[in-house]
Amino acid sequence: MPAIVELVESAYRGDASRAGWTTEADLLDGQRTDVEAVAAAVAALSSLLLLTMDESGRIAACCRLDRRDEDVVCFGMFAVRPQVQRAGIGANLLIEAERYARTELSAELMEMTVIGQRAELIAWYERRGYRRTGETRPFPYGDERFGLPRRDDLHFVVLAKTLTPVS
Repeated sequence: MPAIVELVESAYRGDASRAGWTTEADLLDGQRTDVEAVAAAVAALSSLLLLTMDESGRIAACCRLDRRDEDVVCFGMFAVRPQVQRAGIGANLLIEAERYARTELSAELMEMTVIGQRAELIAWYERRGYRRTGETRPFPYGDERFGLPRRDDLHFVVLAKTLTPVS
């Protein structure tokens, strides 16, 4: 669990995250996750974590799939080590997450939330078939488990993709 926390933190927070393109360092300080949140994700019957390991056995990328209802899986806690971003690891993990959601969980829709100010990241998902649903959700201001906002206009946009049935 600490290795997953370290990976997620390295991809999104602090100066180290600036080595990659997924940094949220200009939007948020503080933590992105903690051992308790990762442990809860692992323990939850409705969710699972997918990991990509590098050749040395170190976690290079991770994501969480969480069944929202019979047909919908939520995608989250997606992180790729900054030093290997842009190498296709994240895109491949996303493809595998979609495949797993469709074939193993019988999901028809993958949904996620992205901070609305992350235009480059939203565009990356749109190039992979995700579309804005038109729904937005508030940022959890005041809950330090999600970070310390550096601005007062943060919100989430909801993206979704219909998962193609496997023949």
